[in-house]
Amino acid sequence: MTATDGKAQASIDPRRYRRLVAFFFRVLLHALVWDLLLNLPILRRLRRPALPRWVGIARRFRFLAVELGGVMIKLGQFLSTRADLIPREITEELSGLQDEVPAAKFDEIVAQIGDDFGRPASEVFPVLAPEPSGAASLAQVHEAELADGSAVVVKVLRPGIDSLVETDLAALRWAIRWLGLWRKLRRRVDVERLIDEFDRTTRRELDLVAEGHHAERFAELFADDAGVVIPKVFWDQTRRRTLTLENVAGIKIDDFDGLEAAGLERRQVARRLFETYLRQIFDFHFVHADPHPGNLFVLPGPGEPGEDRELRIAFVDFGMVASIPERLQKAVREFAVGIGTRDAYRIVQAYQWAGVLLPGADLKRIEDAHEVLLDRFWGVEVGSLRDVALAQMGELLGEFRDLLFEMPFQLQVDLVFVDRALGILLGLTTQLAPELDLWSVIRPFAERLARETRSLGRKGLLREVAEQLRIGVELPRSLDQLVRQMRRGNLTVRSTLGSDMRRAFLHLERAVVRLTWIVLGAGFLISGTLLDGAGQRLAVGTGLVVLSGICLLAGLFSARRR
Repeated sequence: MTATDGKAQASIDPRRYRRLVAFFFRVLLHALVWDLLLNLPILRRLRRPALPRWVGIARRFRFLAVELGGVMIKLGQFLSTRADLIPREITEELSGLQDEVPAAKFDEIVAQIGDDFGRPASEVFPVLAPEPSGAASLAQVHEAELADGSAVVVKVLRPGIDSLVETDLAALRWAIRWLGLWRKLRRRVDVERLIDEFDRTTRRELDLVAEGHHAERFAELFADDAGVVIPKVFWDQTRRRTLTLENVAGIKIDDFDGLEAAGLERRQVARRLFETYLRQIFDFHFVHADPHPGNLFVLPGPGEPGEDRELRIAFVDFGMVASIPERLQKAVREFAVGIGTRDAYRIVQAYQWAGVLLPGADLKRIEDAHEVLLDRFWGVEVGSLRDVALAQMGELLGEFRDLLFEMPFQLQVDLVFVDRALGILLGLTTQLAPELDLWSVIRPFAERLARETRSLGRKGLLREVAEQLRIGVELPRSLDQLVRQMRRGNLTVRSTLGSDMRRAFLHLERAVVRLTWIVLGAGFLISGTLLDGAGQRLAVGTGLVVLSGICLLAGLFSARRR
């Protein structure tokens, strides 16, 4: 059985589209006025506090998502898990989307199953629970039994979901394109590719046959790990809109009371889950990209509560997966080794291999910044990362202001959904075990990768020799190009300032900015005074005096801001 690719031929709901576009427009306008325009030095005192404003927006989004469903639910669920980045008040406002998804009517589900199989649903599933055990944004799950008594869960796409997804993707495409007008964002993100990747991945979730193949691939990858459970696929009871899987439900990973009652330490669960994702990303290059609590269960090992029990983690819902392309796999592994061994040079080298640095990026400066970050954040518990980052923000901004202003990074669209998975994972880990030291989990894993990299096999050694021969063959031509550039006067030398010299230049820059505002203000003041004294053009003179005061205030506030 093969997956069906291609776009769903569904029409857009005009009313739904207008509501979504209107909401996104209001959010963009809100950010433009309150967080950009009123963030100017002269107007900053007019701003309302940011947190209450954005909590209100999150509340309105939650109401809208619950009412409309579809992709909006998925977007809200993703944001609600980012406890590592987003303030707790906002994630709590959105967290209800994990449980507030309204279920589709059971008779509609039964009719769609019958249409999928070409015969009554009762013939396919002799027992089918009328109440769903889980309702998600695109589908819902019902417990069932097959004719041979096998306990299964049946995932069924929501009736009419094709049209909802088509409409939501069109609205999101509109919003992202407006964001793409921001030149700095457009320079760092291939907006069109980002839209296409999101579009493709979301549509792929509507093909449950493809999801079944994803589940089987994960089962093969984790065949040697008894601590990971992947449900079996029942292909005879599977179609494009209906997927039947073995029932592996256990304790939901965010059911903290249930974990405690089963005698399982939350820290142990968080560590095991994080190790599982390290293998997916760095060993398999194939990632379960939707690790929100509804898709992860914990199965206690044998023993009684209170004993030291082993645990297994069961994954469900394989609709959203991410594959790391071969051209980025070496860079991803090098990045892991650099993080785990606290080697800033290797991290920057990984950035270069992955192509995430803009042309002309100051590599030495980026390396210096990563050394500082590794020193200050190494050993910090996951639950304290955001607070430590906020506490260090002022000092880091002063020390690396030039780098933060330039932001010499560009997003690799191929890694968007890997980043998404890591974001959800960090948020979930923060909720599950805020005292967990992730660095202690990453370090042994990175050291193993480093050993594997050093101990090249025969094929690896031959590739290395071939690469060195290639460099040797190309060296004369490279030297010839260098000499030609020197003769033509086109050779440029790029140097990096030391940190002391950079600070001196920053102080000079601040002084120049202050002086510019003061000179401008003084000029307006003198001109206005002369006009007033001459008794002519009183309104113009008064206006120039007021303008001089604004310039002096702007200089004062800009100096403070810098």
